[in-house]
Amino acid sequence: MYNDFDVLEFTKQLQNCCSKAQTKKYDKNEIITTYIKNRKQICILKSGSADLIRYDINGNKTIVETLKVTDVFGEIFFPVKTNNELFVMAKEKCEVVSFMYDDIAIKCTRNCKFHEDLSNNLVRLVLNKTIKQNVRIELLTKRTIREKLQTYFSSLNTNGGLSRTFTIPLSYTDLADYLSVDRSAMMRELKSLQEEGFIERNGSKITLNY
Repeated sequence: MYNDFDVLEFTKQLQNCCSKAQTKKYDKNEIITTYIKNRKQICILKSGSADLIRYDINGNKTIVETLKVTDVFGEIFFPVKTNNELFVMAKEKCEVVSFMYDDIAIKCTRNCKFHEDLSNNLVRLVLNKTIKQNVRIELLTKRTIREKLQTYFSSLNTNGGLSRTFTIPLSYTDLADYLSVDRSAMMRELKSLQEEGFIERNGSKITLNY
């Protein structure tokens, strides 16, 4: 990600100064937004965490994306075929700043500098989003549960190899939904990885030995 672009600070100032930006707070398990046709909404998560969720026609749940502070989401990033096909749910209390993509080209009534900054920095916001989606695509292309787990663990090990211990930010049920695998099969694979010495596991804390 681009370290010279402080998304959180940018979001705070956008929310305070731009008339095009809307801010709303959500409680745990409240639906933040549904992805519908013909709406080009862009949202930035200012606080809390959330999941982008899809249910198929058989009622099977998939966590398409886990969202944390400064993450960007909205219909513009996903093709929508049917109403309510995708929705974002708060995992805890959240605050979200949102605006419409079409409003970017419309001059703000306050003539604010941050509306101009939004136009200038939209590419960075989208690029950060694209990088995260590419990681997700790479994970889902893995054919086995073991490969998916190892790829996911590698994505969480962001300390440059100095520390190989981290905490999984999801429950194991949610992790199975995120990896699109059966939970029981995933837990068996975790046990095998532990028994074979590839990982050490203490609850949600994982240490990589490879």
